[in-house]
Amino acid sequence: MDKQLSATEVVANIENGMTIGIGGWGPRRKPMALVREILRSDVKDLTLVSYGGADVGMLCASGKVKKVVFAFVSLDFIPLEPYFRQARQTGAIEVMEIDEGMMLLGLRAAAWGIPFIPTEVGLGTDIITRNPAIKVIDSPYDEKEWVAMPALKLDVSLIHVDRADRRGVCQIAGPDHYMDDWYARAADRTYVSCDELVETEFFHDPDQARLVHWERSATTGVVHIPGGAHPSSCNPRYGFDVSHFKAYAASAKAESGFKGYIDQYLGSTESEYQQNVGGLEAITSLEKPLY
Repeated sequence: MDKQLSATEVVANIENGMTIGIGGWGPRRKPMALVREILRSDVKDLTLVSYGGADVGMLCASGKVKKVVFAFVSLDFIPLEPYFRQARQTGAIEVMEIDEGMMLLGLRAAAWGIPFIPTEVGLGTDIITRNPAIKVIDSPYDEKEWVAMPALKLDVSLIHVDRADRRGVCQIAGPDHYMDDWYARAADRTYVSCDELVETEFFHDPDQARLVHWERSATTGVVHIPGGAHPSSCNPRYGFDVSHFKAYAASAKAESGFKGYIDQYLGSTESEYQQNVGGLEAITSLEKPLY
């Protein structure tokens, strides 16, 4: 079984109006090469579900987003993602802003094939008053109320990992796999970009197999793109690109705006993008941030 695809083939399976889950966390291990391929496409009217970073900001700036379901959209050391901020402040997009834990429950409900999961999170807050689609229900066992967090069913999930084989076994070697296993299971189709493509025998080592977080049956396609998380990080391989993120954020205040950023960096292929940011060697030499 060979699930290898190109980034272009992945995006060819994304249709206007779809709900797209994007793995990673803020500026960490985002499938940015796949996001860039969407930027090069004609796809539009997307609903994004993401613990967001530049993935969300770039897609909003390009006019491809109808709605964002999010707990935060941040570049970490730049607290508010600049292009998402513009889109929200101008009312260019619809939003569902929820708690980080509620996002997880929504993904779990979708993965388990149930309509909602009850939770106390959100009771007495504007999460409920601002999101009429989220209902409060009575417990059948006592007099207590619960928030019924609805399933966040995804048409497609996009995830970046450290290693994968051609069958769709995926490994995340960093200290946190975030919610990517739930993104994989919550989607009808899950496409994964990887820094390294390995033979299946690699995962016969128990130490390597322990870093596999979801079933290969949940992986629809694998795209080998070394450096494909840039400018986000892929710990322990490379950190996020602070200088690039600063230039990206500065472009939001520049006269040329996002078009200027795209004209300078995007290119017509991922290879051209990487050349524009200094090459793969520059990406893989990025230091990991210290906290």
